[in-house]
Order: sequence, then structure tokens, then C-alpha cells
Amino acid sequence: MNKKVLIMCTGNSCRSIIGEALINKELEGIDAYSCGIAPTGKINPNAKKVLKLHNAWRDDYYSKHLDEVIDIDFDLVVTVCDHADETCPAFPKKTNKIHVGFQDPDGKEFEAFEKTYKLIKDRLLTKIKEKFS
Repeated sequence: MNKKVLIMCTGNSCRSIIGEALINKELEGIDAYSCGIAPTGKINPNAKKVLKLHNAWRDDYYSKHLDEVIDIDFDLVVTVCDHADETCPAFPKKTNKIHVGFQDPDGKEFEAFEKTYKLIKDRLLTKIKEKFS
């Protein structure tokens, strides 16, 4: 049975979506989900572009609220922004939680999204592998 990981940020439009997609693409045995504390309801076009460029995009990715995934039994919750880390709610089942923060590329040029993609791939995937090894 695959491990379930939730990647959470505030808007669920950039960092958490990139994290979800990278985990699903790169890590076997782990199913990733993402959500936001206050989701924008849309994925940033540059986040989608960088994921498509790296063959990590799936059409079922979308910006969603924590309420849509709160009842899933996650093995790990990862906050990727300080606001989500500070306001992360209690989950129905005791769940391990870690924080791996990244600067928000929203509103910046595409190069910032490429940089964020690489940072998430290097730092976040390493942390998740460590947690499950």
C-alpha cells in the first residue's frame, strides 16, 4: 500500500502543486496530494508551464481547499510556506507533519518558477525520502 503525503501551502497555486506533481512523478510508493489553507481556485500558469516542461503535469491537478482532503489518512503532511505551517489544523488521525519552506514565485518571471521547481525537487523530495526510509 502506497504512503500518502499532503503538500500544503496557502494558495495551492504554485509551490504545493509543484510538490505534489514532483512527488507523484519521481517517488515510487508514494501518492501525493496538495491543498491550500486559502486556495486561489486556480493554478498559476507558470507553475503549470514548468510542470509541463518537465513532463510532470497531469490534467487532474487543481487548486483545492484542505476540506477536500482532510479525511484522507495521510502518513505525512508537509507545509511549504510559513503561513500554512503556522495555521496547519489538527487532522482527524494523528499525522506526522514537517515544514520545508520555499519562497513564493507567484508574480515573478518564469525563471523563478524554474528555480522553485529545482529547489522543491532537491530539498522536498530528499526530506520525504528520509522520512520513509
